Amino acid sequence: MKKLICTLALALTMGSVSFAQSKNDIKVAIDLTKVNNDKVMVTVTPPDFKEKSLTYFIPKIVPGTYSEDNYGQFIEDFKAYDNKGKELEVIKGDNSWTISNAKKLAKITYLVNDSFDTEQSAGHDIFSPAGTNIAAGENFMLNTHGFVGYFNDKKELPYDVTIAHPAGLWGATSMTDLDSSNEKDEFRTKRYPELVDHPVMYAKPDYTTFTVDGMDILISVYSPTGKVTAKEISPKMETMMRAQKKFLGPINSTKKYSVLIYLSTAGAEDAQGYGALEHTTSTTVVLPEMMPVDQLEETLKDVVSHEFFHIVTPLSVHSKEIQYFDYNTPKMSEHLWMYEGITEYFANLFQVNQGLIDEDAFYKRIADKIAQSKQFDETMPFTVMSKNVLKKPYKDAYVNVYQKGALIAMCIDIIMREQSHGEKGILSLMRSLGEEYGNNKPFDDKDLFAKVTELSYPQVGEFLNTYVAGNTPIPYEDFLARMGVTKTIISQPGNAFIKDMQEPYIMVDPNTKVIMVRPDIEPNVFFTNLGIQKSDVIVAVNGTAYNLDNINDLIISSFSWKEGDDITLTIKREGKEQEIKGKVKLPIEEVEGYHATDETKAKLREAWLKG
Repeated sequence: MKKLICTLALALTMGSVSFAQSKNDIKVAIDLTKVNNDKVMVTVTPPDFKEKSLTYFIPKIVPGTYSEDNYGQFIEDFKAYDNKGKELEVIKGDNSWTISNAKKLAKITYLVNDSFDTEQSAGHDIFSPAGTNIAAGENFMLNTHGFVGYFNDKKELPYDVTIAHPAGLWGATSMTDLDSSNEKDEFRTKRYPELVDHPVMYAKPDYTTFTVDGMDILISVYSPTGKVTAKEISPKMETMMRAQKKFLGPINSTKKYSVLIYLSTAGAEDAQGYGALEHTTSTTVVLPEMMPVDQLEETLKDVVSHEFFHIVTPLSVHSKEIQYFDYNTPKMSEHLWMYEGITEYFANLFQVNQGLIDEDAFYKRIADKIAQSKQFDETMPFTVMSKNVLKKPYKDAYVNVYQKGALIAMCIDIIMREQSHGEKGILSLMRSLGEEYGNNKPFDDKDLFAKVTELSYPQVGEFLNTYVAGNTPIPYEDFLARMGVTKTIISQPGNAFIKDMQEPYIMVDPNTKVIMVRPDIEPNVFFTNLGIQKSDVIVAVNGTAYNLDNINDLIISSFSWKEGDDITLTIKREGKEQEIKGKVKLPIEEVEGYHATDETKAKLREAWLKG
């Protein structure tokens, strides 16, 4: 990891880049000191090529996104030169530039625009954690696939990347900076996929480091107003990551791990797509800065733990489609149920396993996933959806990997616990698959079910063929009953503004932008307890003014409100403003859930959740 402090840089040296510079290196220079109209210059100097024609590609898609985002749309003024500075002919294609007379090619240059400030534009729907940011002197989010490309058939060549940056900004990354200057960083990778796998975030230094079971962890935060600091959120992040490492046991595929956290202002020209994207040794996270710190910490626990568990799959256990990923003509794997589903399941299971949540909270999460998964076509074979996830109607079902995918993993876990009398579960299966394959030995898609069956039980193979490759809906209640868990009705606090997470109690006038209590339905107990009536306009809450422009901030904030919290609202009724002070009273909702009821299964259930 690149550090401003030399001793820390030495402590976090990354062994994977300890190789000599080669004459075949592709040299890249990125200049962050000269930002012109929100764009930066990139210069690529290739080795001597013998081909008459070469094509330079910027990725259409990158691993972990499952979306064709066409990063070439952000490249402008692409030029190729010979060693005398004469321009060579260039023919532009989709995310590509073909250079004629390439034997004379000495360098290429182009400008890169960022994606964060165009997310609301038509056609620009790149998931923010996979996007880029250029804010001169403040922040640069370098997801490297948005800045650096590759020549056709040359992805296996080494890359030497030099980044000039303002002295006050520091680059957080899991790569090692080979330049001691505070105004220039140099990174080397053995191949293009390794470069793409290592993002860098430049900002004023705000980071913490700690070591967990032999793994060096970096937490770096960019908070535009300084509202959130790395020091503030790191204690709970450390608790979480210690619990994850303890849960994983001997699985440990990386010695360094960086969490790069970008907190968005949520404005019109800032990131809007909140979440995280996994990399082999890091995670990029984008969340709204206005989110209350306790809610931010809970969200980080869920999203970062999910991305961290990707070190198990697909980063360690994966198919040939992932090992030999094609950034511009992608071929997708059938096994999103494993890559995203098992990962999401682990992100929930480890929390009950390590005592971060109780059993009832875990069952609530499972109940929510079951309810959400049933909004999709339950007969759509998951392997077919996965293989065709880039096109309709399958791409619309992608988000179900976090619901049904996790439930598939749960059912396999239950089958294995039942068949082994509690001794083995899906974590032991992934350990066995890791020993069988590992980082550099991909499997054939068609062989995975047979291998999983061989390493587990015939019943697991039957489940996969029936419910994952087949079109039979999964009877979740039957599987949960094997662990002594049955369906019940549970009462839980609801949200002040949204009933059952579907029907809002408030509305917005698009002409005036004001927020008002809906006149067409009865207000819930949150409003009636404060004496708020139908058609009252909500001007401000706890001193912050709200309207259409920042209503999402209000909704997000409301999820952190607790019963009995002090609250102050400024409302307007019949044209007159008034201030209302009181206590939060949340509506109680009755929803379907699950509860442990069969004590004869207590030992098996304990092995499932705590084993």
